[in-house]
Amino acid sequence: MSASAPPLPAHSLVQVMRDGSAQAIARAIAEEVPLSIEYGGIAYAVMMVTPADLEDYVLGFSLSEQLITTPADIIALEITALGKAWIARVTLRDALMHGIFERARMRVSEGSCGLCGLENLEQVMRPLPVLDTKPTGDTKAIFAALDSLPSHQPLTQATGAAHAAAFCNAQGDIHLAREDIGRHNALDKLVGAMSRAEIDPAGGFILLTARCSYELIEKAILARCPMLVTISAPSTLAIERARAHGLSLISLARADSVLVAHDPYGLFASSV
Repeated sequence: MSASAPPLPAHSLVQVMRDGSAQAIARAIAEEVPLSIEYGGIAYAVMMVTPADLEDYVLGFSLSEQLITTPADIIALEITALGKAWIARVTLRDALMHGIFERARMRVSEGSCGLCGLENLEQVMRPLPVLDTKPTGDTKAIFAALDSLPSHQPLTQATGAAHAAAFCNAQGDIHLAREDIGRHNALDKLVGAMSRAEIDPAGGFILLTARCSYELIEKAILARCPMLVTISAPSTLAIERARAHGLSLISLARADSVLVAHDPYGLFASSV
């Protein structure tokens, strides 16, 4: 299911047609606001997000950044609006704060790509676990999920300016979906929601309405989800990272076909 979000105010715009005619229209516009994330009073990141499901986002961001390993590592979380901006104050277990001191940095980015502001380029190719779980789901499940995804995208339906991340079971039923103006943010929100709901990622696959960059590959691997399906094509580094770490990767998922980028168990391309 999709999380509920407050109704979006309509903005007055002008629509110009190909024949030169024009008309005034009222259209909902997706929000994009800065969210400052602090751990124990230490400023760690400033991210541009859609202000919905922010608790899920902070939890998923913390997991993706490998600052925590379980929701129980967060002792307290306070999210406050400050004018047009938001601030998330996170209190972690004392034993985890040493890692915050070492990695703390202030950054402003378009999405939680995990790259902006890194002081050491070696962190781009950070060590990742190797997945050893055989995915569940097949092409029938992927097509079923694609068919039902629009009904889990209220923000996209209203604005045409959001990405969605959905967790689907082996049959392609969508159990959770989250949206954000940033594709990385949408996935972090989903990971946080799954962790909060104690959903086992091994029981299905993640579907993203996004270009498949290597950062999304890493987030899926760190979430221990054995298969990632994306609407758009992958980058070369995304495929390399998926192959190196055992992630089944399906891309260019369309109503009539999918592109198999990595299939370590021969579930999709065994006949090729």
